[in-house]
Amino acid sequence: MTKKKGAAASERDAIVGKGTLAFLLSLRVTIGAALLAGLSVSAVAAPPQTNADEPYVVRGKSGLPLPRFVSLKSGRVNSRIGPGVTYGVDWMYMKSGLPMEIIQEFDNWRRVRDSDGAEGWINQSLLSGKRTGIAAPWRKGKKAHINLLAEPDAKSATVAILEPGVIGQIESCNGEWCEMTFEGHTGWITQSLLWGAYPGEQIDD
Repeated sequence: MTKKKGAAASERDAIVGKGTLAFLLSLRVTIGAALLAGLSVSAVAAPPQTNADEPYVVRGKSGLPLPRFVSLKSGRVNSRIGPGVTYGVDWMYMKSGLPMEIIQEFDNWRRVRDSDGAEGWINQSLLSGKRTGIAAPWRKGKKAHINLLAEPDAKSATVAILEPGVIGQIESCNGEWCEMTFEGHTGWITQSLLWGAYPGEQIDD
């Protein structure tokens, strides 16, 4: 298990429909939603284009592109329903190195999305620029395997056989293939079978 539902979320579910407490909760959520709606525009504002030949890149307040992939520094990270410690914990992640996709920024908080599509806010101090990836997480639970190859060539020898959902460290990507390390085994995987690098993205660590 890489994550579990936060206690705060369970407590919220338990008091729905209990008179005043439920009203206060609804009011807090409404205000929080309005605040986050106001943040959305400023968080993804992009600088004006200066060269028509350059690709359009949306950047956050940090100056870094949005969206972008990062990974978790710690084996215990809380994902909150809003950008601050006063917001309840929606998910708790329990796997260091888990890749996350940053989709929004506010102050020192980052709104992230995991490979299952769950979203929440994590403090930037708990995120690392170290690139990791998950091998075909959409194939988890199915009878499938992924070959880790010696070279970026479908006819190359197999270094290891990966189970869908296994996490590895990205060494480099050339836009079609990524060189990765999974539990001590280093080889190449088709980039389209990886969650943690965009199609066509080039990475050189």
